[in-house]
Amino acid sequence: MAQRMISYADYLQLLPKTELHCHFVSTMSAALFVELAAKHGVDLPSSDPATLFDFDDLVDFLVAFRYAHDVIRDPDDFERVAYDGVRSAVADGNLRYREYYVNPQYFAERGLSYTQVIDPIITGLERAERDFGVGFRIVVAINRRESGDAAVELVRQILAHPRRAVVGLGQDDLTPENTEDPTRFADAYRLAAAHGLLLTAHVGETDAASPAAVREAIEVLGCHRLDHGYRIVDDPEVVALARGRGIRFTVTPVSTTICSGWTLDPAHRIRRMIDAGLAVAVSTDDAMFFRTDLGREYREGLLAMGVDAETAKRIALDGIDAAFCDDEQKRMLRADFTAQFLALDALLER
Repeated sequence: MAQRMISYADYLQLLPKTELHCHFVSTMSAALFVELAAKHGVDLPSSDPATLFDFDDLVDFLVAFRYAHDVIRDPDDFERVAYDGVRSAVADGNLRYREYYVNPQYFAERGLSYTQVIDPIITGLERAERDFGVGFRIVVAINRRESGDAAVELVRQILAHPRRAVVGLGQDDLTPENTEDPTRFADAYRLAAAHGLLLTAHVGETDAASPAAVREAIEVLGCHRLDHGYRIVDDPEVVALARGRGIRFTVTPVSTTICSGWTLDPAHRIRRMIDAGLAVAVSTDDAMFFRTDLGREYREGLLAMGVDAETAKRIALDGIDAAFCDDEQKRMLRADFTAQFLALDALLER
């Protein structure tokens, strides 16, 4: 019996994937979000997921993003969100490795300590790793609405409570002025770098951002990789800087249609980044809020941008190269991905 061939859209869906840019609270399902809100007596604007996540722009979305943290309170909540998020991502997009942005500062406002947030998340993710074979690391995210001094104190908390899974420092939210302003947190980044944490930052995300923020994240913060970074294509000098430094970017196609109103097509900034020789790794950013999943980001996002199969495989491998895990885990991921590529290539309709 002849093997059933698969379409290119299915091929993209089935490719093995890493995810390096997802915010922890957004990995829960809408149904679990509503359930936890009811458990803790949190009033939501709507209990209907079809209307709960309607946003006009990035600033509007961030309001919902902040109140989402209020529904996760108990250790069991954190563990459940962690575990269920992996289970669904394996089914929806063949996830093999993921890094989470966790913002303890949001939960501190609700009386939870750093370890009360981090430890149950690790417990849930370790259980998911045993059950689904999906590796993970955690990047602690600065709340940019807080001060530079608060960011330094957050880094001190990371250093005071070392965990093998916690490997980096990143960012959440926007400043109170709704700007990126990466240099505001330079002291925190210097402290993190001095103690071996790996660094990333959200910059160049929307039309309101600037290529200069991308440069600052590279030259001032010393980032090893960057999140979004789309405005980089508007400054060839910054493109050359990033390419020369080997900076990789985590990009989130679907979020750009919501937060920036951009169209997913071959003229999209992500496609222009790829064409400029920049290494990109595809992620969801905030899957629950944007009604997306990792499979959709590839199946619809890459397809709409005219990305071919060889480039899609390179993007998947770039996700391994950009990861903050150790070299042995990267070696195992590459072997796994390469074997799956061979099997999928044999089934792809030409």
